[in-house]
Amino acid sequence: MKCSHFGECGSCNYYLLPYLDALREKRETVLKLLEPFYRGVIEVFDSPQSGHRARAEFKVWHTGNVCHYAMTHLTKNGIVFIQECPKLIDSILNVQYKLLELINQDEILKSKLFSIEFLGGKSGELLVTLIYHKQLNDEWKERAKELEELLQIHIIGRARKQKIVLSQEYITEILEIEGRKFLYRYYEGGFTQPNPYVNEKMIAWALSKVKKSSGDLLELYCGLGNFTLPLSQEFQKVLATEISKNSIKAAQENCKINGIENIEFIRLNATETAQALRGEREFRRLEGIDLKQYNFTTVLVDPPRAGLDSESRMLVQEFEKIIYISCNPKTLARDLETLCKTHKVVDAAIFDQFPYTTHIESGVYLERI
Repeated sequence: MKCSHFGECGSCNYYLLPYLDALREKRETVLKLLEPFYRGVIEVFDSPQSGHRARAEFKVWHTGNVCHYAMTHLTKNGIVFIQECPKLIDSILNVQYKLLELINQDEILKSKLFSIEFLGGKSGELLVTLIYHKQLNDEWKERAKELEELLQIHIIGRARKQKIVLSQEYITEILEIEGRKFLYRYYEGGFTQPNPYVNEKMIAWALSKVKKSSGDLLELYCGLGNFTLPLSQEFQKVLATEISKNSIKAAQENCKINGIENIEFIRLNATETAQALRGEREFRRLEGIDLKQYNFTTVLVDPPRAGLDSESRMLVQEFEKIIYISCNPKTLARDLETLCKTHKVVDAAIFDQFPYTTHIESGVYLERI
């Protein structure tokens, strides 16, 4: 990918090497961290070198009476006016600068505009959030509605203690996994994978580890059901837990619009899930769900950068099979020190969700020794 802002824009900090060389370096980093636990092949899933980023947030910088897209400089000192961003997915690229041009023509829309967030997808839908340092009134709503209809996008306005949804607050993404299309509602402000092309590969990799599984699946940190929906095809029943109310709401909707009926999404954190499974606590959130009816054989975890806490590590050790998706290979290696006392790593992979950055997404599949 060629970008005139390489070396200035703080969004990309790993750009000096050609893409494939940088990807090899990421692979070597993971190989070294996993070496005490795994010496087999690490499968590498690359990304399109441009047009892959489906989420973006730009500062809005005002010079005189003109708004510009801006990002923090790579050195953290100052800002860079952004004239192009070729890593953005087409649904964003096709609208990004036309949107700014129209905003610059309207005093109501550009006044005290602070930042713009984009949420797009392969489906072509686009949600734009305009964030202001002022309260939004009916005149703003009227102008923003005209903008929304002209560009055929969805717009949300935000200001302090204020959120205005003009049409809808989500997009519907379409991911294709092994020939089947899955629909996902991605809500404004909720967590979504930033790279749909690599996300499809990541889900397919996890799915390949549970083919013809027996028993049931437990998933921790399920989010909006990114892995849950496709993997549910291989199990009798699935119990998926997540602490975020908004993510659980989206997951339940995604389950419904895909016609999937063997998943229960429950708002529990990992520690609460362990307590419930061991019968140490009763939760009203589990009302109507008999945990004794589940025959869990497999657990999937996709924790935040901090990895698993000690309680969660103990919990996942109770399962025959573990799929661990990690956004931080260092905490993955730390957790494997415990997990490999009872399990062995059978397979490993890296998924380049974030080209041109040092961020590495990886996965390991473990079976009980």
